[in-house]
Formats: sequence, C-alpha cells, structure tokens
Amino acid sequence: MVKKITLLAIAGIMATVSAPSAIAGWTPVKPVEFVVMAGKGGGADKAVRLIQSIIAENEMAPVPFTPVNKAGGSGAEALVHVNGRSGNDHTIMFTLNSFYTTPLRQPKLGVDIADFTPIARMAEDTFLLWVHSDRKDINNMADFAKAAKAKGKDWIMAGTGKNSEDNLLTDFLNGAYGLQMKYVPYKGGGKVAKELAGKNADSTVNNPSEQLGFYEAGTTKALASFTDERLPLFPNAPTFKELGEDYVYYMQRTVVGAPGMSQEATEYYQGLFKDVFNSKKWQEYRTKKSLQGDLLQGDALMSYWMKERDVHEVMLKNMGAIK
Repeated sequence: MVKKITLLAIAGIMATVSAPSAIAGWTPVKPVEFVVMAGKGGGADKAVRLIQSIIAENEMAPVPFTPVNKAGGSGAEALVHVNGRSGNDHTIMFTLNSFYTTPLRQPKLGVDIADFTPIARMAEDTFLLWVHSDRKDINNMADFAKAAKAKGKDWIMAGTGKNSEDNLLTDFLNGAYGLQMKYVPYKGGGKVAKELAGKNADSTVNNPSEQLGFYEAGTTKALASFTDERLPLFPNAPTFKELGEDYVYYMQRTVVGAPGMSQEATEYYQGLFKDVFNSKKWQEYRTKKSLQGDLLQGDALMSYWMKERDVHEVMLKNMGAIK
C-alpha cells in the first residue's frame, strides 16, 4: 500500500531540514576582508595567512577570508579603512601595538579604538635584539653597547614605522645604554629582517617569526630578549631584566571587528577564532615562533586594550612623540 505524503508531512520534513541553519545562527555570506595593518612578510602578515589556511583547510567557514595588507602611516591606513566600515559584518582586522600608538599620535584620524569590536587576542609576540652573525665582536649586550656607542649616530637600527613598537624599543636602548642609534623605519618586519641580513642595518628588534629563517641559517644572532623569561628557542639570549633593566614589552596579535558589528556576527567570529586558537596548527605555530599569551575575548579584551593604550600613551610622552 502506497502512503500519501500530506502537506503537513512535507512541512515537517522542511522544518527538519532547515533546523541546522537556524541553530547555526549568523554566518558570512560573502568573502571576509581580513585587513592586516602591516606589510607583507612580517609577523602579522605571516600569522594572518596561517589563520586563513587553518580556516580553509578545516572548512571552518562557508566563505574565504581574504588578507589585505594596509601598512601605510604605521597602520593609519588600516585603521581608517576599517573604522570607515562601521556596521560591516564582513570586515575584520589583525592588529599590532600601532593599534594604540597611531591613534594617539594622529588624533586627526578620528579613530577611537574603543569603537572597534573585540574578537580575539590570538597571542602576544615577543621581541629580541638582533645583529648580523658576522659581527664576531658582538656577543652580548656589553659588546653591543660598546660597538653602537663607538659608531654613534651612524649606527642604524631598522624598524617598522615611525614611533612604532620598534621605535619605542630603540628609544629604550638609547636611553638605557647611553647610545645615539639612528632609527630607520621600513614597511613590514620582513623587510626589516632582510635589511639586517643584507648588512644594510646594524641591528633590529625583530619578532622571532620575522628573523627566524635568517637565525636558523646562521646569518643573524639574538643578543637579548624583551620578555619576562628566556625564550626556549633562544636560550643564550638573556632577558633585559636579567641584565639589570626592568623592561618587558610584548606585541599583541589580535583580531578586531569593524565598529558597530552586529552581535550575531561578533559571536560568530569569536567562536570561529576560538576554534582557530585551539587548533593543533595554531598551537604548533605559537610554540615554533615563541608566541605568548592566552586567548582573550569580549569585555576582557576591551579591558586589555584600554590598559595597553594607557601604557603606550605614557611611553609616547616619555619619548617626546606626543604631549
């Protein structure tokens, strides 16, 4: 006997089929613009392209995430771009500490970081002081200070952006060791690393992810780290705290949403990046690149931003970058 399928039964079947979509909630319906407020080849760029691959390989999202590098003006280009995407649920950004310093230095940009949507701090990157391995006369900070002092203003410290993180660290080194190093900014940590490897700069304060390839090839060497404890990858590089300078500095690696992002989209991205953070590939990358810090999201992340902004405001005032 053939059973008749009634309209009520069909409705029941359709409800069952559509249920997962209802449960899943909001998802992106077009490619997500993943802005990087730095140039290609640097630590931020490498992290974003790894995240992009993790999302794609594990089919974590129904659409592609497209990296877009906007390094101009020490991140000002990226900040203005994303700030102008207010209410957009398909624009996110990967930030550095210029997220704090650039708005403080350039108030005319009209950017308030409190307006951005906190999604996920994926890590805190570390900094080390690097020189070329051919400098056989420099094997510790005493050697470095002696050599840099002798060369005076002709000693070139390459970094990323004016009054950026690298500039802050250079200012610290000049003050702590009585140096007059000339800070020369470039677009992106990858370019900075190449300048040192090519002997066009005397030193850098690159992140491990930016300098690691040259270090492993024996081209460059690390003298000291701006961390609380020595990094396992660089056991012979003491911390500045060990050297008598109570100075620690980290770089945020954080995913930020456009201002006014919907609550549904915010929750989607927070869940997505929590999954990325917990993925085996991201955890392996954190270990390999000496990344620190736990996952931070929501209100905790916003509180972290406000605290770090205050810290950086004091630093910029001390170096004379702002009043």
